[in-house]
Amino acid sequence: MKKPRVLILADDCNPDWPSLPVVGYKYALSLAKFCDVTIATHVRNRENIEKDPRSKGADFRYVDNEYVAKPIHRFSTWIRGGGKVAWSLGTIFHYPTYLAFEWEVWKTFKDELQSGEFDLVHRITPMSPTMPSYIAGKSPVPFVIGPLNGNLDWPKEFRSEQTREKERARVLRNFYKYLPYSSATYRNAALILAAFDHTARDLPEGAASKVVSFPEVGFDPAWFDATNRTPAFSGEGPYNFAFIGRLVPYKVPEVAVRAFCESAILAEHILHIVGDGPERERIEAIVEQTGRSDSVIFHGWIEQKDVGRFFRSVDGFVFPSIRELGAGVVVEAMASGCVNFVTNYGAPGDLVSEDRGFRIELNTLDEMVAGYQQAMEEAVTKPADQLSKANSAVEYATDCFTWDRKAALTVPYYEDLIAGRPITDRRDYS
Repeated sequence: MKKPRVLILADDCNPDWPSLPVVGYKYALSLAKFCDVTIATHVRNRENIEKDPRSKGADFRYVDNEYVAKPIHRFSTWIRGGGKVAWSLGTIFHYPTYLAFEWEVWKTFKDELQSGEFDLVHRITPMSPTMPSYIAGKSPVPFVIGPLNGNLDWPKEFRSEQTREKERARVLRNFYKYLPYSSATYRNAALILAAFDHTARDLPEGAASKVVSFPEVGFDPAWFDATNRTPAFSGEGPYNFAFIGRLVPYKVPEVAVRAFCESAILAEHILHIVGDGPERERIEAIVEQTGRSDSVIFHGWIEQKDVGRFFRSVDGFVFPSIRELGAGVVVEAMASGCVNFVTNYGAPGDLVSEDRGFRIELNTLDEMVAGYQQAMEEAVTKPADQLSKANSAVEYATDCFTWDRKAALTVPYYEDLIAGRPITDRRDYS
């Protein structure tokens, strides 16, 4: 069958920038292996893309909207107090910038779209469902949007963490539904890829028949792999746990540290803290106060390519984050053969089923500490029971979340749209 001809919209698409940009980049390149694609991205990504050997042969087109993007970015960074907090406010400021991006794309590709040189348009970034599309209402071919991810409320038990993250603008979120192009985006989209149920529930009621389950996260099997590792929780111990991520309020590293340090059963084992951030000083103080400095090791930042090697050296990944939209690090840990300990809220709770790790219920801080402590103690006192969890997690990750596998799972939806068949959720990620 002829390869689908796809115009990919990927404003965020960069091999060297973490989180959304690298996700967009890897997904776009994998789609290029299965489809005839043209990738429209922002000019800011050009330098890093062109020096990356993986991009050779892919058709990237660079769009310049710096006449809007540059002044708005400067103002947004100033009013947010930096680029690492107040994410909701940052999304609000991105609205005019992104519409200018799609306007420039439309000017560039209008003739090609109208002459039938593409079978469909797929916007893969931005992934926020609050960011409308200008092209959705213009495209003469089917318009695909997603994977989308958003609409995860701050838990009421953690309002102080919300304040420390400067997320007061969160209360304005639902106003996006009244912005220009917002309702038209979902009315005109032929297919909507929604990462998790918390996102699908937020979409307009009329869009339900177009929505399929499709998490946005993925992993590179060259970096994250469980082959030849010592099975998790095998041998006599001591066993190694790890928290990996930014030390920021919403990831509540305090839960992992207190659960470990306040347990006599876990005293003979080791907790690794990989990452850095504004919470580090407070976390180090907790460790010192409990007298467990000899068994808690702070590593700071390590290179992304080294995270997989680190995962293969530990038994359990402890990730108590209470507002995690995507949780790519959870998939990476699963692919690396770790047993996961996650909060049953948002993406981690969806990814880690009962047979793929431990899910600790969202609750108050102290009750979550107790829940994580109980789960970690169970792992070290019943180590033989953990192998099946680790193996199940590896199988799930490799079956669904390598970038090439995700692209392969996308193509049948493209083919349905091109053939005029109705959208059916294949539930590949159950």
